[in-house]
Amino acid sequence: MSAQFPVARPRRLRRTPALRRMVAETRLAPADLVLPMFVKEGITEPQPVASMPGVVQHTRDSLRKAAHEAAEAGVGGLILFGIPAVKDGTGSAADDPAGIVQLALRDLASDLGDATVVMTDLCLDEYTDHGHCGILTAGGEIDNDATLERYASIAVAQAAAGSQVLGPSGMMDGQVGVIREALDQAGYSDIAIMGYSVKYSSAYYGPFRDAAECAPQFGDRSTHQQDPANADESLREVFLDLDEGADMVMVKPAGAYLDIVRRVRDAVDVPVVAYQVSGEYAMIEAAAEKGWIDRDRTIMESLLSIRRAGADITLTYWATEVAKKLR
Repeated sequence: MSAQFPVARPRRLRRTPALRRMVAETRLAPADLVLPMFVKEGITEPQPVASMPGVVQHTRDSLRKAAHEAAEAGVGGLILFGIPAVKDGTGSAADDPAGIVQLALRDLASDLGDATVVMTDLCLDEYTDHGHCGILTAGGEIDNDATLERYASIAVAQAAAGSQVLGPSGMMDGQVGVIREALDQAGYSDIAIMGYSVKYSSAYYGPFRDAAECAPQFGDRSTHQQDPANADESLREVFLDLDEGADMVMVKPAGAYLDIVRRVRDAVDVPVVAYQVSGEYAMIEAAAEKGWIDRDRTIMESLLSIRRAGADITLTYWATEVAKKLR
């Protein structure tokens, strides 16, 4: 580039909204967005989540209505999280054919067809009475390999109920490979796996644990989720998941880890997903409620930054709202 001021004037292309739209390097589309949704067994009305204004724990009926609204707006996908009425040490409701997520999946598969992609979280923390992501040893530690057996069973149950994409989020070693094998053996070789490949042990998950009622009853998840100090390790996790059969890979959280999103995007040739998590959502909503920031502009800026960093798909609680604006 040889021209200098006053010949070179970058502001020429910023002069009007139409010019700015025309030369924009990064664009959002409704199909890029996935809406996380919570469905709870045993309630008759949607239950607001106090720490996530605008987010609710759905009944089966309200879930169907909200899912239809999202599909009508062009949202690319929905991912379901379930809260059972009864929890136990093995999370037995997670693979129960009559469990809340399996029932909700059948509802949505019937209602939506191919209008949007119906996905499921695959973990145990919402279903266990101790709130951890796996089976515990007598000493209270997570038994990685015993947990994998449960994940395999849950994967088959969710696929049978109609999930099109499974998202194993427990960060157990070997989880993608075990799930892939279980799906293939059960005749579900066409079901995709979205690896929660880079999931950090983050303070940004607090409001989600209110919504999914899955806060650990003791300890934390730092033995299996990644240390926020580590970046190189993220690529090792990604390549392990791809070797085991993941069809796409995720970075979670998104906003505080945009450098990781970019590193992953530069390293792989599969879709990269980023999860704009509950803490990111809650901070923007809280600051906007105080009048400290422009809510709508901040939402769009946050999503553009995730897309600009390299994410092909973004999980966000604003998916329906933003999709409507984009259309």
